[in-house]
Amino acid sequence: MTPKEAYDKTKELGKRIPELELVILKDACYSFLYAIHVIEGKWELGEPTISKNAYYSYRYAIEVIEDRFVLGEPTIIKNAFSSFYYAKEVIKGRWELGEPAISKNAYYSYHYALDVIKGRLPDFMHNALLLSNNEFAKEYVVYIK
Repeated sequence: MTPKEAYDKTKELGKRIPELELVILKDACYSFLYAIHVIEGKWELGEPTISKNAYYSYRYAIEVIEDRFVLGEPTIIKNAFSSFYYAKEVIKGRWELGEPAISKNAYYSYHYALDVIKGRLPDFMHNALLLSNNEFAKEYVVYIK
């Protein structure tokens, strides 16, 4: 049985099935979905699996625990998308741990300045964005003036 099949079975029955949880635990996506749709809350047993995926770690933080998901942060910080949205929607402010990943993406760097910091980026991000010399760098220059 695959993690998807195990998750589908538990969702269809609308209840936890411990022996199927062991199958679901093999996949971050289905562990996250199981927490949301079957358990309808935090699933500590699934957290190590979820924490291995940046996207599902961010979503688990925002949609399930509605707070920081510290176990997932080492994975989140490797991904610009997840770091940006984690800073914006979970941290609700500057998140230095995620800035190196964010700085590698001009789109997220610009929006980090606009939506999270609400001003000039830290020097290393500012310089990286300006060096990218793309449309977001140009928008950023206009924004910080």
